[in-house]
Amino acid sequence: MLGYHVPDPDEAMLVSGGRAADNAPFRVVIGRGNWVMPFFRKVSYLSLAMFEAEISERCVTKQAIQLDVRAVIAFKVANDTVSIVNAAQRFLSEQEREMSVLTGRIFSGHLRSIVGSMTVEEIIRERQKLADEVLVASKVEMSNIGLWVDSFQIQSIDDGNLGYITALSAPHNAAVQRDANIAQAQAAQLAAQAQQESERRQAEYARETALLRAQYQRDIDKANAEAAQAGPLAQAVALQEVLTAQAEQARKQAQLREEQLQAEVVKPARAEAERVRILAEAEADRTRIQAEAAASNNRIALDQLLIEQLPEIVKQAAQGLSQANLTVLNGPDGVSELVNGMVGQGLTVYNSLQKALSSDNDQQDG
Repeated sequence: MLGYHVPDPDEAMLVSGGRAADNAPFRVVIGRGNWVMPFFRKVSYLSLAMFEAEISERCVTKQAIQLDVRAVIAFKVANDTVSIVNAAQRFLSEQEREMSVLTGRIFSGHLRSIVGSMTVEEIIRERQKLADEVLVASKVEMSNIGLWVDSFQIQSIDDGNLGYITALSAPHNAAVQRDANIAQAQAAQLAAQAQQESERRQAEYARETALLRAQYQRDIDKANAEAAQAGPLAQAVALQEVLTAQAEQARKQAQLREEQLQAEVVKPARAEAERVRILAEAEADRTRIQAEAAASNNRIALDQLLIEQLPEIVKQAAQGLSQANLTVLNGPDGVSELVNGMVGQGLTVYNSLQKALSSDNDQQDG
């Protein structure tokens, strides 16, 4: 968009030609866009990315021994406005080359100074201490020009084939070689011991295996002998078990047959006998009841006959009385008494006949 500018994430936009805060020569914009009036304002960009500078410096130690030291510096423009202004005023025209050259010179000077205060042994033994002291000494000057140092690493230290560093390492190398020889000898000894132990264990294993085989063979022979001796006995025991099993089977079969006979013959026969007995008892009861009924019927018939004949008996008696020469003294009452007496005699005769018949029936039942 015309007049609107946006810096990259690793850039600072510098707007000159107008007023800026804190009496700065230009306005600094980071991480956002800004309107810029064309023709009246100018926009420039300063990189905030990481840069790298390498140095290779010949230094003289405290012992006057020359050492070639190579190192690398990682740096960038600081993020605050003051640092950006300071760096822009110094490196904006040719930022990368000028910053790398100036940074290398600053670190080279401090490196020579600090190496000159140390011995070769200290430098070799405490390389990190050397790097930390150079970094601390350089940070103040780097901050003044708006730069921030992320790291300073010493890559190599060389005495230029003087042999000093080699001589320093000779005892260590000898010790290392000695330790290596000792370790090798110990390893060889351990290997020999391990081989001896392995051979001993193999021999022991072979001996134990032979003993186990012999014991196994003895157990087999013993088992075979016991089996041969126990063969007839085992056969007899087996035969006895077979006979016992057969006898048990026969007993179970007989028991089963007995149960079948009970179910098929005995129980049906008992049931039939019980049925016949019940039928006989029923028939006897029926005959007795019929006889009693017949006797009862006979008595009823006789009673009926006597009752039917009773008037005739009275009549015949009356006829006899009519032909007889009787004198009735008390008139009608006397006649009634006479008639009543005749009826009473008829009833007496009836009762006598009934008792006689009952006695005959009782004798026949007995």
